[in-house]
Amino acid sequence: MPKKAPVVTCTPDEMIKLKALSNSRSGELRLVERAKMVIRCIAGEAIKDIAADMGVKPNTVITWRERFKTDSLDGLHDRPRSGKPPIYTGDFRTCVLETLGEPPPEGQATWDGEALATHLKVSKAAIWRLLRKEGICLQRQRSWCISTDPEFTAKAADIVGLYMDPPTNALVLSVDEKPSIQAIERRTGYVQTDSGKVVRGYKSTYKRHGTLNLFAALEIAKGTIHAQTTQNKRRVDFLAFMDQVLADLPSATEIHVILDNYCIHKKCDEWLAIHPGVTFHYTPTSASWLNLVEVWFGIFTRKALRGASFRSTDELRSAIEAFIAAYGPTAKPFIWRKRDVKGSQLHNTIINLCN
Repeated sequence: MPKKAPVVTCTPDEMIKLKALSNSRSGELRLVERAKMVIRCIAGEAIKDIAADMGVKPNTVITWRERFKTDSLDGLHDRPRSGKPPIYTGDFRTCVLETLGEPPPEGQATWDGEALATHLKVSKAAIWRLLRKEGICLQRQRSWCISTDPEFTAKAADIVGLYMDPPTNALVLSVDEKPSIQAIERRTGYVQTDSGKVVRGYKSTYKRHGTLNLFAALEIAKGTIHAQTTQNKRRVDFLAFMDQVLADLPSATEIHVILDNYCIHKKCDEWLAIHPGVTFHYTPTSASWLNLVEVWFGIFTRKALRGASFRSTDELRSAIEAFIAAYGPTAKPFIWRKRDVKGSQLHNTIINLCN
């Protein structure tokens, strides 16, 4: 007498989920097929008929039927597998990091993936997998600038204090200049690369039509910009710009001006004596990045200069003025977010960074 197939049952909720999975067009194909097998088993169809229709062995249908009876819908998923034993273990990671701290091969200035693979007698794929996992980019470079100012801490605290907690009823300005902006004329447009991607392109040849300097003062509280273009960037031009800025501001306001250590910003005692309400605050040596107007200069360069073409300095001046006019209504204050102000330090080896 033939064996009677075990009865498979499920709750209405499980049936709804099984049908949704069996009809899915975006789910994994193997899960869809397993759901269909289980639904037909619940309907009481013969195992051999289900196997024949779906092109699998009867034992496969029985396996997923039993897995569903035991673990419900979770049983249709693959169980964890040990996988292939790893070839490269933690010792391999340590070996690679230590090698990066050693002198590179003869004839090379730095290590690269191929040199590491050759030196350690391993595959290049293993090297690149480890480097990606560790976030190590051997060919990317960053420059750094460490302030050697003996008064760095005090000066940085003074500048950041003006950003975070400005004096009551006082106005804080961040002032600097962008020198020698070139009026460059060259063809620009869109080009299609060999890969089919469309990118911004520009002709390699160009004409120079002179330069302009841009003085800018950023109001820290509002984010608004006061700016002026000049042909020169002498101290007299800087002070004339400051006179123009003060003329646009309330006369009785106490004003704190943040500046870097460029020569035209120094030796202004006579001008400061005429304007007793103005105080100059200088950033530490080699730390002009503490000046927030540099952020605005980055926005200006990216949006108004990069990829542009100017046939004269007059066109360049008009473009600068147009950008400033358009920027004004949308201006917002920049928020100082850097918690610790300190110089970057080089580490002797990568392993010091990764461990």
